[in-house]
Amino acid sequence: MISHALALEADLRRRIRGEVRFDDGSRALYATDASNYRQVPIGVVVPRTPEDVVEAVAAAREHGAPLTMRGGGTSLAGQCCNVALIVDSSKYLNRVIELDPARRFARVQPGCVLDDLRARAYPHGLTFAPDPSTHTHCTLGGMIGNNSCGVHSVMAGNTSDNVDELEILLYDGTRFTAGATSDEEFARIVAAGGRRGDIYLRLRDLRDRYADEIRARFPKIPRRGSGIDLTQLLPEKGFNVGRALVGTEGTCAVVLEAKVRLVPWPPYRSLLALGYPDVYTACDHITEAMEARPIGCEGMDDVLVGDMVRMHIHPEDTKLLPDGKGWLLVEFGGDSKEEADEKARALVARIGGNPSHKLFDEPEEEKKLWRVREAGLGATARLADGTETWEGWEDSSVPPERLGRYLRDLRALL
Repeated sequence: MISHALALEADLRRRIRGEVRFDDGSRALYATDASNYRQVPIGVVVPRTPEDVVEAVAAAREHGAPLTMRGGGTSLAGQCCNVALIVDSSKYLNRVIELDPARRFARVQPGCVLDDLRARAYPHGLTFAPDPSTHTHCTLGGMIGNNSCGVHSVMAGNTSDNVDELEILLYDGTRFTAGATSDEEFARIVAAGGRRGDIYLRLRDLRDRYADEIRARFPKIPRRGSGIDLTQLLPEKGFNVGRALVGTEGTCAVVLEAKVRLVPWPPYRSLLALGYPDVYTACDHITEAMEARPIGCEGMDDVLVGDMVRMHIHPEDTKLLPDGKGWLLVEFGGDSKEEADEKARALVARIGGNPSHKLFDEPEEEKKLWRVREAGLGATARLADGTETWEGWEDSSVPPERLGRYLRDLRALL
């Protein structure tokens, strides 16, 4: 392993302009992410250009080394950890290459931090809808690998719904742009031959053989985000190879650049907090909240809030919540404050369970309450006796109408 690593390091130093780090300190630093996993990498490359990534992949291939791309390192299931060559795109490949407000799209490099993209889009009344709680640090490349969602994904879907094209690089060096593919374009790609033509031909054959089964058996839930999304290859989805790759965690291809959709961001917003006796009851009414077409929706329970108070994480802000032990936070948008407020009041009037409620009119109070929700992960990092918890999995995906029952059954197992 040592001689193999030395040869790989020497080759990389000859081939790329970026940073090559094979020292013990760098390898230790990149051995973990936000999860409890730890795997010491062979070495680390910090590319300065997309061509550096191409050369790093070529070197890894020629030396028989696995390769793992890394963004912000915010994942909870060890996606960034591997005994491999780690390629960190966050330091240099982090630009918003293009932002077109009229056509509502942006081109970004994989290391672009989500909040940097949103900051560029906000002056035009636009945003990128998926926004995980790690939005200040997570990268678009990581979100594409993970098919991330977030509070405001209820407004315009998860990451795959907002990706138009991906410029990708395969381990064998093949490089092309993947997106929706018309029959005419498919014919041109296949006629051109080569690795791309072979891949598209095989994917089309796979789709044609299993289309009925894919339609029947793939879960029809809004936040299905793991693995190759074969539904994107169906004719009604436009044979979208790019979107099919969203959620594959870099196992099939490296993303060099992405064209993503931007959606209107309402100029006025109202946040409604609904308090229930417990989080299970709160989740029993989640479908009613979603039928009101909010732009954002989240939930919290008294355990999370109690942990925050105990650890002195925004303790004063938690007092903004209405009475209860389980809460739904439902955000509405509009062209005026009155319009957004009216949508919230309409939900209060018809939602079941007789919840306590509070409508927040001040933007600063709304920010404080969202800050409470986003700080939840840090609040649950330690147990009451001071010992650490061990995150080792990602979110569950559950049909909204079954969420209350799911949480009750999950709690019974613990």
